[in-house]
Amino acid sequence: MKKGFDNDKYLKMQSEHIRERISKFGNKLYLEFGGKLFDDFHASRVLPGFEPDSKLQMLLQLKDQAEIVIVISAEDIEDNKMRGDYGITYDSDVLRLIDAFQSVGLYVGSVCLTKFNEQPSAVLFQKKLESIGIKSYRHYKIPGYPSDVKSIVSDEGYGKNDFIQTERPLVVITAPGPGSGKMATCLSQLYHEHKRGVKAGYAKFETFPIWNIPLKHPVNLAYEAATADLQDVNMIDPFHLEAYGVTTVNYNRDIEIFPVVNAMFELIAGESPYKSPTDMGVNMAGNCIVDDEACCIASKQEIIRRYYAALCEKKTKGYTKNDIMKLELLMKQAGVTPDDRPVVVSALEKEKITDGKPAAAIELPDGRIVTGKTSELLGAASSALLNAIKMLAGIEDEVKLISPDAIEPIQMLKTNYLGSNNPRLHTDEILTALSATAAHSDVARKALEHLPLLKGCDAHSTVLLSSVDIQIFKKLGINLTCEPKYEENGRVFHKH
Repeated sequence: MKKGFDNDKYLKMQSEHIRERISKFGNKLYLEFGGKLFDDFHASRVLPGFEPDSKLQMLLQLKDQAEIVIVISAEDIEDNKMRGDYGITYDSDVLRLIDAFQSVGLYVGSVCLTKFNEQPSAVLFQKKLESIGIKSYRHYKIPGYPSDVKSIVSDEGYGKNDFIQTERPLVVITAPGPGSGKMATCLSQLYHEHKRGVKAGYAKFETFPIWNIPLKHPVNLAYEAATADLQDVNMIDPFHLEAYGVTTVNYNRDIEIFPVVNAMFELIAGESPYKSPTDMGVNMAGNCIVDDEACCIASKQEIIRRYYAALCEKKTKGYTKNDIMKLELLMKQAGVTPDDRPVVVSALEKEKITDGKPAAAIELPDGRIVTGKTSELLGAASSALLNAIKMLAGIEDEVKLISPDAIEPIQMLKTNYLGSNNPRLHTDEILTALSATAAHSDVARKALEHLPLLKGCDAHSTVLLSSVDIQIFKKLGINLTCEPKYEENGRVFHKH
C-alpha cells in the first residue's frame, strides 16, 4: 500500500503553524477543532500515511501550552442524541473524551453547555461534572442568532454567557459532534476577553476540505461523500479570491456564515483579522501530500465505499440520511464506478461460478485478491478471511487451518443450545476456533500471526453481512463493502 502522506512532516508543520498563529494574537488563541481527534479513520483512508491519531499527536506537541474545553449542546443532552459510531449519547461521549484527553496528558479545563435553558437532563449532567471535579459553564440561546449581529455582540447577547476561565495560551474548543456550538463558544469568549482588555484571537482547524488542492480533487470529493448526510458542498472561497486573487477551497457553511462572523469580529475588536474563511483556517495537510496519485486512488475507493454504505443502509433501514444521487454524481466527477473496486468484481465473479451462493473477496497489501465461498461449515466472509491469512503466511491452499472436528462442536452449540438457525461460523467464531487451534498447531499459529497485515485492506461481500461480521472486519481495520441484498430472497428484516 503506497504512502501518499508524510505524517512526520505534518506533525511538525501543523504544530509550528499553530504556535505562529498564537503569537499573532497576544498569546491567547481559541482554536475551534473540527473532526475526530482520536480516530480520524476517514483521513487515514484518503491520505495513506496519515495516522488516525495524528491530530492528537500534534496537540501533544503543544500540550504545555494547550487546554481543552469540551462543548455540548444542552438540547442534545435533553434529546439523548447519539454518536452513531460508538452507540453512546453525546453526554456520555463528553465523559469518554475527558478520560481520553487526561489519559494522554492533555489538560481538560472545563465543559461548556450551550443552548442552555434549564433542561433537566443538562442540569443533572452539570451536577455529574461537578462530582468528578470538572468545571462547567452555561451559554444560552441568543435571539436572532446568527443574523442579528448587534444584539449578539452585546451585554444582552454574548454578555449573558458565563465567561469560561482558561489558563493557557491555546484553548482547544472541541465537541462530541457537529451542531454543538463550538464557533459560538469561541466568539463569546473573544467578546468577554476583549471586555477584560485581552486581545485574544480565533482560528479554525478542519482537515477537510483541503484548502490548497483543487476543488474537484478526489480527496475533496471524498469529503463531500463523507458528509452527504449534511449536504455540505465544497466551493471556491470567493472572499479569498477577491482579497488575494488566489483560488482556495472551503465549504458552503463557512462561506455562508463568514460575513456574519466578520461583522462580529469588527464589533468585538474594532477590526477583523481575517479577509476570508480560508484565512481563519490553520490546516497544513495539503502541504504534506507527497504522492498525489496514491491519495487520488485511495480517495476514489473511499467514494465508492460511501456509495455502497448508503445503499446498504437504505436496504436494511428502509431509508438513508445520505443523498444517494449525490454520491453517484461524486463517483462520476471522480471518474469511477463500482467496477473500479477490484474486490467487487472478484466477489461477484466468485458468486457466479458457485451457482449464486454468497461470496466474498479480500485484496491483500500486494494487490493479490483472495475469495471465499459459502459452505456447510463457513460463511463466505469467514472463508475469505482464512484464505487471506493462509496466502499471507505462504500456507498451501489445501491445508486446513482448523479441523472440522473443532468446528462441529461450535455449530452444535449455536444450533442446539443458543437457538441459531444458521450453523455456519461467523468471523468471530472462526477466529476463536483458530486461536484455540493455534495452541497446539504451528500452522494455525503462523496464520494467526499474519492477521494484523490485513489492516487497511479492502473487502467485499455479495450479500449483507451480520453486525458481528461487520464489527470484526472493522476491528481488523479492513475496509468492507457489501452488495445491498440479503442472502435469502424475499427477506425484509436485517438480522444482527
